[in-house]
Amino acid sequence: MKIARRQRNTALITLTPLVDVMLILLVFFMVTSTYLDLDMMPMVERGENPDQIAPNSGTDGATTLLIQVNANGEARLRGQTLTPAALSEALRANPDARVLILPSGFADVQSLVSVIEAATAAGVTNLRVVRLEAAE
Repeated sequence: MKIARRQRNTALITLTPLVDVMLILLVFFMVTSTYLDLDMMPMVERGENPDQIAPNSGTDGATTLLIQVNANGEARLRGQTLTPAALSEALRANPDARVLILPSGFADVQSLVSVIEAATAAGVTNLRVVRLEAAE
C-alpha cells in the first residue's frame, strides 16, 4: 500500500507589501531631502575675457556673478581661473554687481578669505558666500 504524501504548500511572496514599503520610503526621502538648484540663481554668460562682464540681470536688474573656489584654492569667474589680483581687476569693472562665492567643500579657509579680500578691494559691496549642504 502506497501512502500519498500531502504536498507542502509553498508560501507565495506577494509584492504588494514591498511596493507599499518602497512608496513610503520614496515619500519619506523626498520630504526630508534638501534640494539645491543652482540654475535658479541668475548668472552671467561665459565669455573669453573676464574683464568684459556681460550683465545678466536678476529680478532687481543687478548683475550677478558667481565665483567658484575649487579644492586647490583657485578662483573661477565665468569659466576662467584667476589669481586674486586678476579677480580684483575683473570685478573692478562692475563694483555694483551682486557677487556669489561658491567654495568647494575641500577648499581651505585662506583661499576663501583671499577671494573675499579681492572682491572688497575691487569695491564690491553686495557679496555673499553660498554653502552647499554636505552629503552624509
